[in-house]
Amino acid sequence: MEIDKRTNGFDYPERNNAKSVNDDAADQRTCLICGDRATGLHYGIISCEGCKGFFKRSICNKRVYRCNRDKNCEMSRKQRNRCQYCRLLKCLQMGMNRKAIREDGMPGGRNKSIGPVQITEEEIERIMSGQEFKEDVPEHTWGNNGDSDHSSPSNGASEGNQPSPASTLSSNRSAEMNGYTAALRDQYINTSMSTHYHLLPHLFSYAAQSGLLTPQPRSLYPQSHPLVLQLVAAEDLAPLTTPMLIEDGYKVTQVELFALLCRLADELLFRQISWIKKLPFFCELSIEDYTCLLSSTWQELILLSCLTIYSAQIFGDLADVTAKYTPSDDELQGFSEDGMEVMERLIYLYRKFNQLKISNEEYACMKAINFLNQDIRGLSNVSQLEQLNKRYWYVCQDYIEYKYPHQPKRFPEIMMCLPEIRYIAGKLVNVPLEQLPLLFKAVLHSCKSSLTSYRTGPPPGLTASSGN
Repeated sequence: MEIDKRTNGFDYPERNNAKSVNDDAADQRTCLICGDRATGLHYGIISCEGCKGFFKRSICNKRVYRCNRDKNCEMSRKQRNRCQYCRLLKCLQMGMNRKAIREDGMPGGRNKSIGPVQITEEEIERIMSGQEFKEDVPEHTWGNNGDSDHSSPSNGASEGNQPSPASTLSSNRSAEMNGYTAALRDQYINTSMSTHYHLLPHLFSYAAQSGLLTPQPRSLYPQSHPLVLQLVAAEDLAPLTTPMLIEDGYKVTQVELFALLCRLADELLFRQISWIKKLPFFCELSIEDYTCLLSSTWQELILLSCLTIYSAQIFGDLADVTAKYTPSDDELQGFSEDGMEVMERLIYLYRKFNQLKISNEEYACMKAINFLNQDIRGLSNVSQLEQLNKRYWYVCQDYIEYKYPHQPKRFPEIMMCLPEIRYIAGKLVNVPLEQLPLLFKAVLHSCKSSLTSYRTGPPPGLTASSGN
């Protein structure tokens, strides 16, 4: 689905009436950051809507990212969300002008005539490291708008990126900030979000994480619990019905295992479609937007459910089936690099979820936040989607901080799993279909074998939280 052309075409200071010429030019130009189809001149350079929004959010919200590799990650339409550090770095290197962003954070550049800028490596390093953002911030102004990037998993943090506070909080203002943000969050959950909402989702968690504030037990905001219960009610928590029992001594072939994986995927996808229709905000978005969201996130939703609510069956019954499948030497030797990377990351993610012991409530919130991804291409009502995303981000954070007051890092740790899930889902597309049986066998065998060394609690899977 193509992005609708904006009426302003290319945002040049002067316009003529040759609209078709501008439209043709737009179709022929590509984003200088990721190579996607450009939609205009944004902050000084030709870029797409995705990179324009990412740059604005990163600068307005004073984001500090990290790269787990060599700070030279590939930037393409499919890969641009994998590493936010390298994406912002390329924006600056290509000349995106941070001074062209409006100070109030509203749409539209501050000065249409501002073109690309060339800044020194030292200036780029200051921005990337956050040094430029560590100046004193005026009272109660920690960000210029409420844009969040947690749905481009990535959730304020892509692979290897830690979510960062919007600014450095001083100890003499921490108590004041705590009361101020609590009052605003209470107001936010209770009412629809204003377009001028000023606080960032990750700001609340970092007050406790920084050590400035001692975590104290508190009551749950009244609006949070009903919203969480509505999300849980939309979930189908019943066991999967796809048969996964094999007689002892039976040897499973590659074709049989592949057919079983397809039947499982069909059932899981059907459950996601049913889930959408039960969502408490189902009437707030169009069917077209839901179709666009599901087509872009269904693999991530299935992966998340397999690692959480259905993990007992996946890492139990399905693992027993895959154990009866013996790959050939040719299959082992032809296993791809993408398959190896997916395997390693899935094993790590399984251990992480097993360590966290995600509850039903946390899972339901994670799933909604991951699904409500305003950076997906082709959406028609991005602003409404963004409001919904923030609503459940705040609700999830409020619930986790209430249930786990002595685990101040739990919320960011859980949110950090979402970009990893997105990355793995994107990599799975590159794994040849004939290698999926071997991939599942290797992952499930390794995860099941690692339980004895990594687990000290009950078996993996979700635990129902008690209390309100």
